[in-house]
Amino acid sequence: MSGARLPRDVHPVAWWLWAVGLATAASLTTNPLVLLLLVGVATVVVMARRSEQPWARSFRLYVWLGVVIVVLRVVLRLLFGGTYPGTVLLDLPTIPLPDWVLGFTLLGPVTRESLLAGLYDGLRLATIVICIGAANALANPKRLLRSMPPALYEIGTALVVAVTVLPQFADSVRRVRAAQSLRAGETGRVRRLRRTLVPVLEDALERSLALAAGMDTRGYGRAAGLTPGQRRTTGALMLAGLGGVCVGVYALLDQTAPRLLALPMLGLGVVVAVAGLVSAGRRVERTRYRPDRWQWPELAVVASGLAAGVAGWWVSEHQLLIAYPDLSVAPEISLVALVGVLTGVVAAAAAPPPREVAP
Repeated sequence: MSGARLPRDVHPVAWWLWAVGLATAASLTTNPLVLLLLVGVATVVVMARRSEQPWARSFRLYVWLGVVIVVLRVVLRLLFGGTYPGTVLLDLPTIPLPDWVLGFTLLGPVTRESLLAGLYDGLRLATIVICIGAANALANPKRLLRSMPPALYEIGTALVVAVTVLPQFADSVRRVRAAQSLRAGETGRVRRLRRTLVPVLEDALERSLALAAGMDTRGYGRAAGLTPGQRRTTGALMLAGLGGVCVGVYALLDQTAPRLLALPMLGLGVVVAVAGLVSAGRRVERTRYRPDRWQWPELAVVASGLAAGVAGWWVSEHQLLIAYPDLSVAPEISLVALVGVLTGVVAAAAAPPPREVAP
């Protein structure tokens, strides 16, 4: 077995790029067959390659969150979708609303098309959430934080803390429930919830403080001494880069703007912004112990996710009836959409098995 296939943690950025590819494919369609396939692909990869770390157990919470999103979307259609045309399934009375909420109708005839529209929209949002949950369950958040560029350490810290809230919460619930099961006490649901909620919140707070203390110990937030001239240069590069990017994007969207301000200005703005980030990274003193290496399994994982995203974009551009099926007929799936989505499963075969955690 080659070194790349030995049990180890895949680079966390690779898992996130793979998940972004799947989420992109989900955002470009309302076809329930494609969306359910994407959920299946994410589930298979998570089941095959998740580790025994605490954050790996959070995937189930994202699935339940997706179910709640779908249910809420359908319920909202029932409450406020009374004006949607189509085949009436349930003729509910319409409740008049004040004039200041003009445009909304409470209850009214429930049509099949209205329910399907709510179901498809909810399923699309739920699929995106589940894809993000798959990345959370597979990627090591600590290694992800170490992989952030020095210039983005503040943004990276906030993002990593934000995306790891749910995994940490799930681990806290598991440990508190295990501890409570060993103790005798009140068995009622409300009282048992009170006994569990307070320790979970306390544990989450302690973990946040421990994470902040660990980051401070490792030098996060410490700035090297730079001269005023270097600080002004960094600020000028960042402002010029962001200005160039804004002008370039505006020119791309506005076809009447000179073409010289479109792609050339956008490219120049990106280059200047990258130079500004490199200059800003010099003020952050940080060391890395055993940095993660990109090997062919990481590249294969990223390629499988991006292939799914590209296939989703192609279907949305060239096969509109597949990407956005008519609500009056049963949805269908094309060969390109099927193969593109299933390409995401390649990540499960390409990624090495996770490293075992010592008990």
